[in-house]
Amino acid sequence: MTATHTFGRAALAAALSAACTLAAGNAGAADWYPLKVDIWDPPFDFSKPRQQAEYTPLAKASAPHKICVSFPHLKDAYWLGVDYGIIDEAKRLGVKVQLLEAGGYTELSKQISQIEDCTSGGAAAIIIGAISYDGLNNVVAELKKKKIPVVDVINGMSSPELGAKSLVSFADMGSKAGVFLAKQHPAGSKPVKVAWLPGPAGAGWVESGHKGFMEAVKGSAVEIVDVKYGDTGKEVQAKLVEDVLQAHPDLDYIAGTAVTAEAAVPILRARGLADKVKLVAYYYTPGVDQYIRRGAVLAAPTDSPVIQGRVALDQAVRLAEGKIELRHVGPIIEVVTKDNVSKIDMSTTLAPASFKPTFTTN
Repeated sequence: MTATHTFGRAALAAALSAACTLAAGNAGAADWYPLKVDIWDPPFDFSKPRQQAEYTPLAKASAPHKICVSFPHLKDAYWLGVDYGIIDEAKRLGVKVQLLEAGGYTELSKQISQIEDCTSGGAAAIIIGAISYDGLNNVVAELKKKKIPVVDVINGMSSPELGAKSLVSFADMGSKAGVFLAKQHPAGSKPVKVAWLPGPAGAGWVESGHKGFMEAVKGSAVEIVDVKYGDTGKEVQAKLVEDVLQAHPDLDYIAGTAVTAEAAVPILRARGLADKVKLVAYYYTPGVDQYIRRGAVLAAPTDSPVIQGRVALDQAVRLAEGKIELRHVGPIIEVVTKDNVSKIDMSTTLAPASFKPTFTTN
C-alpha cells in the first residue's frame, strides 16, 4: 500500500467521522436481534410476494474465517453505516474482515481487480456492494467455481450464481419517496414541478429506485421536469442541483439521493430558496437525519443499512459453514419525517458518532 493511499484513508476517516454526528446511544451487537425482516422465497425475485420472519444470526462462527468485503465507495455516510454493521457483527461472530472501496461508481474495473486480489488470499466468502447490476456477473461465476460464495449487499446484482442477498427493493425505496410527494399533491390539486436526481446511471439500485419513484407519482399533480444522473459524491450532486435550479427557476421540489439533499440545503440557503424549493431523499444518512430534524428535508425512507451490513456478514459466515437458511433478507422500510423521527430507532440506520471507516478486524 502506498503512503498516498494510507493518507487518503486517514483523511476519509476524519471527514466521515465529522459528518456522522448522531448522538450516542446506538444498540450494540447483542441487542439487534431477533429482528422482524422481509424475506423472499424463492429468493432473488422481487416480483414474488414477500413474507415477514424473525432473523436471528449465528451465536458464533465455527472458525475465524476471512471475509472479503467490496464497497463502491465510502464517499457518503450511508456506506459508513453498512461498514459499521459488518465490522461490529464480525467482531461478535469472531471472524476476520478485509474491506475495500473502489472510489466511486465509475470504477467498475477497479472493483473487479480488488475483489480478485482479496479473494486470492484465501477468503471463505465475499460480500459485494456492486457498482454495476450486470457488470460483476462473470466475477461471481468465477468465484462460485472456486467455491467462494457471494453475498449481494445493498445495491443488487443480476447474477443467478449468488449465495445470498441482504438488501431491500430500491424500487420500494423510490416508491416510498414518490408516494410521499403524491400524497402531498394528489390528482386535481395545483401541479408542482420536481427535479429527480436518482444517482449513478447503470447501478442496479438507481434503476430500481427510478422505476419505483416514477410509478408512484404517476397520476398525481407531481410533474417531473428534469431527471439527472450522477455519482453520489457531494461535488457531483451539488453541480446537478445547480444545473436544475438554473434550468428551472420555477422548481418546487428536488428529490433524489441522500447526498443530493445534503448538497442542496446550503445551495438553497445561499440562493434564498430554502422556503420555496423543498427536498425529499430516497435513502437515509446522518446528514439527512439532521436536516429532517431541522425541517430542511421533508422526508426520506430508511432501509436500515446497519442491519443490512449485519445480516450480510452473518449470511457470509453461514454460507462458508453450510448453514444458510434465509437467502434473501431485507429490513422493513420506514419513511422518516420530522413528525416521527424522534420515535424511530436510528441504531439500525446510522453508525455511532464515534465510529470511523474501518477496513479490517483483528
